[in-house]
Amino acid sequence: MYDVRIVDAQRRPTAVVPAQTTWAQFPALWRELSGEVWACLRAGGVERGCRNIMLYLDDSPRVEIGVELGVPCALTGRVVPSALPAGRAAATVHRGSYADLGAAHAAVTEWCAERGERTTGVRWEVYGPNEPTPWVEVFWQLTAVE
Repeated sequence: MYDVRIVDAQRRPTAVVPAQTTWAQFPALWRELSGEVWACLRAGGVERGCRNIMLYLDDSPRVEIGVELGVPCALTGRVVPSALPAGRAAATVHRGSYADLGAAHAAVTEWCAERGERTTGVRWEVYGPNEPTPWVEVFWQLTAVE
């Protein structure tokens, strides 16, 4: 169902609100943080063209919620510049309901385990347009090749 592959992920500049949370609090928190980032961008004159992202730095989870920042924009408040990681990653694309996004993550980690690839625990999602069908790129950072 998922085409998983190893990619050389490129560093992508982001505008984010970093947070330490719990998995129970996360579903409500990400909406708040995303809204904060978009309010900052709109105040800076950016209305579109920035794909939503979620970066999970560990399983605590420490997260960064925001957007790919493809255009310059003054960042204010808790919104700070950051970047999606560069380097080896296992990746796939999820198409369909966001409620089923966990299946894409499971597919990547299973694929890695079957091939002896080790993940660092850092993973991220880059959201495509919602029309006509929502899609999300899912990445899991891999340990360096020894």
